[in-house]
Amino acid sequence: MSESESVEQRLKALEKENQRLQRKLSLNERNLERWYRSRQQAESLLGKTIQELQTSKTKLRLRSQELEKALADVQAMQSRLLMAEKMSSLGVLVAGVAHEINNPVSFIYGNVEHTDQYIEDLLTLISVYQRCYPDPLLEVQSCAQAIDLDFLLEDLPKVLQSMRIGAERIRQIVLSLRTFSRMDEAEYKTVDLHDGLDSTLIILAHRTRANGRRPAIKIVKNYGNLPPVACYAGQMNQVFMNILVNAIDALEEAQIADAEITISTACQEEQAMITIADNGPGIEEEIRSKIFDPFFTTKPIGKGTGMGMAISYQLVVDRHRGQLLVESSKGEGTKFTISLPLSS
Repeated sequence: MSESESVEQRLKALEKENQRLQRKLSLNERNLERWYRSRQQAESLLGKTIQELQTSKTKLRLRSQELEKALADVQAMQSRLLMAEKMSSLGVLVAGVAHEINNPVSFIYGNVEHTDQYIEDLLTLISVYQRCYPDPLLEVQSCAQAIDLDFLLEDLPKVLQSMRIGAERIRQIVLSLRTFSRMDEAEYKTVDLHDGLDSTLIILAHRTRANGRRPAIKIVKNYGNLPPVACYAGQMNQVFMNILVNAIDALEEAQIADAEITISTACQEEQAMITIADNGPGIEEEIRSKIFDPFFTTKPIGKGTGMGMAISYQLVVDRHRGQLLVESSKGEGTKFTISLPLSS
């Protein structure tokens, strides 16, 4: 075989090898392209799956939050219904007690005036008798000495006056009970909020007096020119009661020597403003941010339910479209501000 034939054979062999390699390369390219497309599809599917999982996770979290909120709302509603039932029953009880007390007290108070006149007449008669008979019989003198007539004539008007004051005090308490018992009324009407504040203070008078643990709590009234306000009177009395009781509890617990609660009222920009401030220990920021949360309380078990301020907030804000704000800092006392629209 000549040298040219040998070269030609090698060229053919190389060409065949080259064709084989090209076919293999083309097959590998197609396989690589199919693998690349499969990878893209897998990555797209994986991305969609991850996105769906994230969406499901977000929906699940939102659903969980909705369920938690719904549970909290149900619990709050149950507590409000329970508290409303208790307050309604209390209102009926207080109204009944006030009515039962009012009848005999009115009888006593009405007869005190007649008794006063009768005693004055008898004292006048004795005075005339003493002038006309300066030297009475021995038996009369003995009786006068036995009963200490001079002291009796001096002390009897004082006793009668104290009876009149006591009867008047009972009448005021009964009136306050009747005013406060409006808490179960559903009627939306115009009332004087000062009456509600005063009646609440009278009911809490036993809490503000001095006792063995602390001196008296001073009540300062800065009542302004507040026009009658359209509201649910009984519900507002409940709000006043809750705030004042909390203030008294705080002052008692802190043993404040010059304890004082200041109640101020004013009219600002078509709003009735009522502020109740105490000079107690104040409230820390962490606690202040939770004060209107249902079931939150710093009081010992059995003394507080954690619903007083939550219900007060609901009555003022939701029921009356007003505002209930608290201002306090540690050691600086606490002030609650209630604002109610003057127009219904």
